[in-house]
Amino acid sequence: MKLHGLQKMTLLDFPGRVACTVFLGGCDFRCPFCHNFELIDGTAPPIMDDDELIKFLESRKGLIEGVAITGGEPCLHKDLPELIKKIRATGYAVKLDTNGYHPEMLKSILDEGLVEYVAMDIKNCEEKYALTCGMESLDLDKIKQSISILMNSNTEYEFRTTVIDELHSEEDFKKIGEMIKGAKRYFLQRFTDRESVPYGNLSAPSFDKMYKYADIAKKYVPDTRLRGVE
Repeated sequence: MKLHGLQKMTLLDFPGRVACTVFLGGCDFRCPFCHNFELIDGTAPPIMDDDELIKFLESRKGLIEGVAITGGEPCLHKDLPELIKKIRATGYAVKLDTNGYHPEMLKSILDEGLVEYVAMDIKNCEEKYALTCGMESLDLDKIKQSISILMNSNTEYEFRTTVIDELHSEEDFKKIGEMIKGAKRYFLQRFTDRESVPYGNLSAPSFDKMYKYADIAKKYVPDTRLRGVE
């Protein structure tokens, strides 16, 4: 498998572990707030293959404890399970980031016990989901299936939403709360603009709005937390 990016060490991407982050190319969404759009539109060339990654991981033993796999959308790749197995064979724990649009792949990975942690994006409420993903339409049943798969699994997981002032409202978080009611944990991430973000007219909500949204979500997911709010 071709890998399109590697962050050699992170304290943020894998809860409870010092990790590296592996970036895979390709995604079925076109979110206007995406920080990794170069992985989606094909402008980021591959930097290594899986064999080179394994050599890197062998050299980092004792320095990192886990590998976070993100994208793009990792679950697009049919050989993702084999990549994870290779990583695990070196002794590392694995975290998977996903947009939830490939429930069959997600279920297969969880059923095999291949990952220790999953972070799934919840883009918005049902009515605004496609808009927030930059799509004309989506099969929301796939998102709902992935939510159910995670909530009924024995794998540690989180749901998370990147909050954009132009795309989210208090009413949206009531509806999102209903979608993931009873989940283990939910993170609201405050949008940060970067040069790589494809659409330039988006902004971060105020801190007050972030706290209001979190208070709403806590009624449905008591363990709701904020990221990017200092």
